[in-house]
Amino acid sequence: MRYHLSIVALFFGLLLPAFNSNAQWWKKADEAEKERSKGMLLLTTEVQTEATVAINQMYNFHFPEAEREFNYLKIKYPQHPLPDFLLGLMQWWKIVPNTRNEVYDDRLIEYMDQSIEKAEKIYDETENPEAAFFMAAAYGFKGRLHAERKHWTRATLAAKNALKYLEYSRNFADFSPELMFGDGLYNYYYFFIKQNFPLLRPVLWLFPKADKSQGIAQLEKVSYQAFYTRTEARYFLLQIYGIENMNEKAYGMAKYTSETFPDNPYFHRAYARSAYMNGNIQEATSLCKEILRRIEIHQIGYEGTSGRYASYILGYYALYVNRDHADAMRYFKQCMAYTKETDATDSGYYWASVLGLARISYQQQHYDEAVDFCKEVLESADKKSPQHTEAKKLLSESKKARRKKR
Repeated sequence: MRYHLSIVALFFGLLLPAFNSNAQWWKKADEAEKERSKGMLLLTTEVQTEATVAINQMYNFHFPEAEREFNYLKIKYPQHPLPDFLLGLMQWWKIVPNTRNEVYDDRLIEYMDQSIEKAEKIYDETENPEAAFFMAAAYGFKGRLHAERKHWTRATLAAKNALKYLEYSRNFADFSPELMFGDGLYNYYYFFIKQNFPLLRPVLWLFPKADKSQGIAQLEKVSYQAFYTRTEARYFLLQIYGIENMNEKAYGMAKYTSETFPDNPYFHRAYARSAYMNGNIQEATSLCKEILRRIEIHQIGYEGTSGRYASYILGYYALYVNRDHADAMRYFKQCMAYTKETDATDSGYYWASVLGLARISYQQQHYDEAVDFCKEVLESADKKSPQHTEAKKLLSESKKARRKKR
């Protein structure tokens, strides 16, 4: 018996120092983590690990899975603005496939307001730069939604608040990649608004000057250096590369984002469009057919806007590459149906589809139909659009051909 007791005593005697050493190690690791993160929840390894899984689920349009994780974070950190901000961001991504969809607007605003309220409380008590970061981000998203809805006064007020807190957050260098996202957007879109929204130019006097090229460079840096905002930066870069006709960059970014988040309909259609713009016919065809297949099976996020893109591209190839009038007509009419379904008949793809039908009618010597399609484009399409110019020319040719036929 004594022998056994001595063995037990020896066992615990050997083990306890190990436990004590291990406890010291964990204590030191915890202290090191607190020192590294400076008490900022965003910078803690644990939260970054937990949030990464959920954020990736969100960008991949697996919303129920993402929502469970975000709500778990909300239970774990009830007074922190992060969970509400992420839940609000998820509402935005539900809007992204079709930004005319206003179903999720109220919930987005509600979550962002809750995030701001919690951040304000922390900021008032501690002037914590992390709280300022969240206020800048939440106001930024509110401004983003208000601008999409053309609520310019609300958008301007939200933007001013976002810039105010962004300025304060700059004092905290550890947030620099995340803060650069806001700077990059501001630097680029200052000029975009100036060029494309003349009625808003007087409002720009309220804001500091900007640098467009620097804005693009900043967003590119954020897209590979930031932790929380890198995918948002890629989302905006896809749009900016399109606006600036940077087709090769757009293609590379679209391919990467779509392959990273294969169930994201926005990245999917951006990839298809970029492949089309770069002349990758087989790749674009395959991507567009897959988009239409996913719409048919009602995969989340796949709807008429993506259908409009895919149908037009397939119609274009059917008409100009394969010379298949039947397929071209089917896809162009499908594009027009998706466009009407999403109330987007002011889009270029819609009028290009009508013009495509006019060309088919002309080639089949159905000149009356060609004239009617051309007139439809001329009556309603933007007079500065290439479709309007081409319709005017084709109308003249169709009328001449009709007279000769008679």
